[in-house]
Amino acid sequence: MLFWQKKKPSYELAMDWFRQNMVPGQGIIVHTRQPVAYPEVTGYFIPTLYNWGEKELARSCTRWLLSIQLPEGAFPAPDGVPYTFDTAQIMRGLCAALNDMDDVEVPLRKACDWILTQVEPSGRLTTPSTELWTDIANDLIHTYALPPLAEAGKLLGVKEYLDAADFVLAYYKKQEGLIPFNRLSHFHAYAMEALCELGELELAAEGMADVESCQRKDGSIPAYPEVNWVCSTGMAQYAIVWYTLGKKEPADRAIRYLEKIQNKSGGFFGSYGKGAQYIAGGEISWAVKYFLDAYRLKLHGEGKHA
Repeated sequence: MLFWQKKKPSYELAMDWFRQNMVPGQGIIVHTRQPVAYPEVTGYFIPTLYNWGEKELARSCTRWLLSIQLPEGAFPAPDGVPYTFDTAQIMRGLCAALNDMDDVEVPLRKACDWILTQVEPSGRLTTPSTELWTDIANDLIHTYALPPLAEAGKLLGVKEYLDAADFVLAYYKKQEGLIPFNRLSHFHAYAMEALCELGELELAAEGMADVESCQRKDGSIPAYPEVNWVCSTGMAQYAIVWYTLGKKEPADRAIRYLEKIQNKSGGFFGSYGKGAQYIAGGEISWAVKYFLDAYRLKLHGEGKHA
């Protein structure tokens, strides 16, 4: 008699990947070719862990992040330098942990206060370094720093944080390059997701119309409009935005494609396909985070609970 073992759901495999790629006592790795703890991704993974019922993992990650905060309130990237974007993503984690753990409020306030020092008079959000961005990112990703600042403002009752988020958003909404799908899908999706989180659903829908026109029959979305390869993280983020906008069909198609390319480990390479250029040979932690976020929305839309 043959006994067949039922295959684990793709989201369980993804969570297994997270557990297997945690640096003990610290956080999630950058990717499998750079297996050092990554503060930024550890930070924005914390809400995901809480949403999937992984409280102890969320708390462990939070404790590590609190231990590495710099005196001025920022948090270091893997190169030891503080980045505005990275600090804001860690604030996402601190906001999620605020009502669950002691000793989070003061570090969260310090991080927010430091973010305010990076706001230019024009409303542009600056950063001490862009060294790790290489040439594929620009400061439009700073829109994704605004939702945690606004969230902290609400949770802590600090109007200054809310006002700063509104002020910076007004600056980026004036930038012609913000809405079109004209850059790596992962970075474009940061802006689309931020717009959704900030209530700018019409602008997000405008940008996603560009994306939907590029989605192929198999559900895949090119990493850039003119290439054949795909960015796994960008696809997962786009699924999140589509679910948020009530566009279930393209979101489901993107999820199905991601399940097809998911590695046996439960993780995802940064990109797939001929000519893939975005961390194609390493399993990246942030793809797993956004896949879990997207799948949770899919389950909720089906009346199921993660």
